[in-house]
Amino acid sequence: METLNNEAPIRNLASSDELRSSKQVYDNVHGYINLDPLALKFLDTEQFQRLRELKQLGLANMVFPGAVHTRFEHSLGVYWLAGEAVQKLKNYQGLELGIDPTDIQTVKLAGLLHDIGHGPFSHLFEREFLPRVSNGVSKWSHEEMSVKMVDHIVDEHNIDIEPDMIKRVKDMILASSEIAVTKGSREKRFLYDIVANGRNGIDVDKFDYIVRDCRACGLGCNFQFQRLLESMRVLGDEICYRSKEYLTIHKLFYTRADLYRTVYTHSKAKAIELMIVDALVKANGYLQISAQIHDPSEYWKLDDSIIKTIETALIPELKESRDLILRIRRRNLYQYCNEYAVPKDMLEHFKDVTAKDIVCSQRSGPVTIKEEDVAVSNVRIDLTRGKDNPLESINFFKVLKLYSPTLDYESNYKFPIPDDRVSHLLPASYQDMIVRVYSKTPELVGAISEAFENFQLKTYGVKTQVHETPEKKKQRRR
Repeated sequence: METLNNEAPIRNLASSDELRSSKQVYDNVHGYINLDPLALKFLDTEQFQRLRELKQLGLANMVFPGAVHTRFEHSLGVYWLAGEAVQKLKNYQGLELGIDPTDIQTVKLAGLLHDIGHGPFSHLFEREFLPRVSNGVSKWSHEEMSVKMVDHIVDEHNIDIEPDMIKRVKDMILASSEIAVTKGSREKRFLYDIVANGRNGIDVDKFDYIVRDCRACGLGCNFQFQRLLESMRVLGDEICYRSKEYLTIHKLFYTRADLYRTVYTHSKAKAIELMIVDALVKANGYLQISAQIHDPSEYWKLDDSIIKTIETALIPELKESRDLILRIRRRNLYQYCNEYAVPKDMLEHFKDVTAKDIVCSQRSGPVTIKEEDVAVSNVRIDLTRGKDNPLESINFFKVLKLYSPTLDYESNYKFPIPDDRVSHLLPASYQDMIVRVYSKTPELVGAISEAFENFQLKTYGVKTQVHETPEKKKQRRR
């Protein structure tokens, strides 16, 4: 039966005993959230409270001052949305799907704990720092550490929980990762698509961080996750959506891509990230930061405060790292030289540009640049599926009208919707690759900008950058 989307949110149902022993917190995105007794056993641990010390957007607050929200409140938001999603499915299809209270509890707990193993400074830690200190061969992921951390919390705090439930929680956390459990071996597979959806990318993790990040950064957000929560149904063990919500899903992916371009990969924020990575790499030999990533009992002590540790430790071995952090404090940042978008026909065979590529493109002149003078950021922006359209992986259903104008029913037939059946204004490409180059010292901006232009001419036959580097920037002196 189709319902109008003007009702109050359906809250997760619980017994009176459970409500008496639960707690309620107020979230500035979702309102009041009830935390059940089992969730509180995980939440009230030092390992979970560590998430208060991890900013959701890493260093973006250096450009967007309001972006100081943390993984803690995001995890509460995903917990709430996961419960809302599975409860709505139960309300609509509970008997046919066999959703029981244990299923609801499991999905909620997976939402609460999905980021428990996240590293400092958002994704910088695993994507940029660890590859640098492991010669580019790091296979570590925060999802795998989340699973290890869940086991550690259960053992450390003697949490009474069924082994099967904790196994399912961990499988749900890993559902969108490269080491996800074989899809066909899961009972009620649709439950594993709620928190981290490896099937098509629509999950409550994105619902929360898209709305939360837009709000924190002062950006508008046209995406309404409530419409998807109301319209989703399970057909053939897969969560499908009403065909009329095609453009709502389109907004989900494009709002996310816009956040990547506008906030997550902002050129100034990336400059600061590059400096933090350099500082961490230089400090790693003394602090052994990377040695903590395999043992949950040590890893939970690692958070964003590592920068303050470096900054205030008057130890000679940390001087270079301290100097870099001091430069950030005084806004003496790596200088943005220029950027270009990789031509669409070159994306498939693109290899990351390195500082060596830029240095090898310089011409003889009064100034010679070295690799240690140059920082390169290769920025990938897509719709969660690389060069592919994620909407091709999503199935829809239609609401069919009966003869009575007050009745309708939903078909059991699911189908994909090609872009050209919706609009010819939708894009034909689903991936961007942007190469940015920075100078680590202001006086080399001119020389590095020229070498960067030479690299483009050598690689593509034309300068693909849109704007010239301003002359006043090239002539700037410290």
